Amino acid sequence: MSDLVLGAIDGCITTFAIVSGAFGAGFPPLVVLVMGVANLLADGVSMAVSNYEAVSAQRRFAEHARRTEEQHIRVVPEGEREEIRQIFANKGFSGENLEHIVDTVTADRTLWIDTMLSEEYGLSLVDPNPLASAWWTFVAFVVVGLIPLLPFFYAGDNFAQKFTISTALAGLVFFSIGLLKGWVFQTSLVRAGFGTFLLGSGAAGIAFAVGTILQQAFGVA
Repeated sequence: MSDLVLGAIDGCITTFAIVSGAFGAGFPPLVVLVMGVANLLADGVSMAVSNYEAVSAQRRFAEHARRTEEQHIRVVPEGEREEIRQIFANKGFSGENLEHIVDTVTADRTLWIDTMLSEEYGLSLVDPNPLASAWWTFVAFVVVGLIPLLPFFYAGDNFAQKFTISTALAGLVFFSIGLLKGWVFQTSLVRAGFGTFLLGSGAAGIAFAVGTILQQAFGVA
């Protein structure tokens, strides 16, 4: 889910920033369409590759940590057993309950290692899939990022009208993604929606300002 949200937000911000910057600079709609689609595909691939590398690195770290804990349990089992005792003692367990937990955890080698990875390293026990993360990041980036460009696929040179429609679509996308984030992480839906909306609006505003300044400074049109 985090891959979808990340890709969707970046995709919409990327393309709508291009729309805003081009509108501020006074470029024709065709330029927006060409720049938007080109950046959408190139940045989508870049995002997917970056996420693939990040998840792969995370997986390699988890595998290294697992091998390390396996070696520690094999070489110094009592030291690792004491670590389990300390972990659950810090959670408020004591006496016979604590010893029962320690005996139960250390009786199962897999459970023992998983507990150490989760509690000591803070690692998720769900094995990440780099290819799946890259794929869903790319799909979300391209599909959602395409939405602000939709008005520019239709004939006509009325940039102001196309920009208005694109702005409405982008605003709806930002707010919807925020709602999705709020639902997934069980936070305030309205706050999450408006937070993402403001994030996207701020990025688009910067792009619009840059386009306007450059147009006035260099007469780009």
